[in-house]
Amino acid sequence: MAGLYMERMPVDTALKEKQFAAQSVKIMAQIDHQLKSYKQRNKLNFYKVAQMANAFKWALKDAGYEDAYIDRLTQWFVVAVKA
Repeated sequence: MAGLYMERMPVDTALKEKQFAAQSVKIMAQIDHQLKSYKQRNKLNFYKVAQMANAFKWALKDAGYEDAYIDRLTQWFVVAVKA
């Protein structure tokens, strides 16, 4: 899922703030849809959610996104998985 985000919103994307926000919302909606589908097929416990969030976070970190932005995205990811 981090791959989807990185593919559609590369680190070096030069968008204005409104465009960036709109694009991020669109991508996050796609990720949310994938998460819901994944949750229907797989039972997720606390450990699996933490493992997924950690993998998501480190993939973004390795790609070069800013730490504060990664933390916000990861927080959103965990909330989306639990919902």
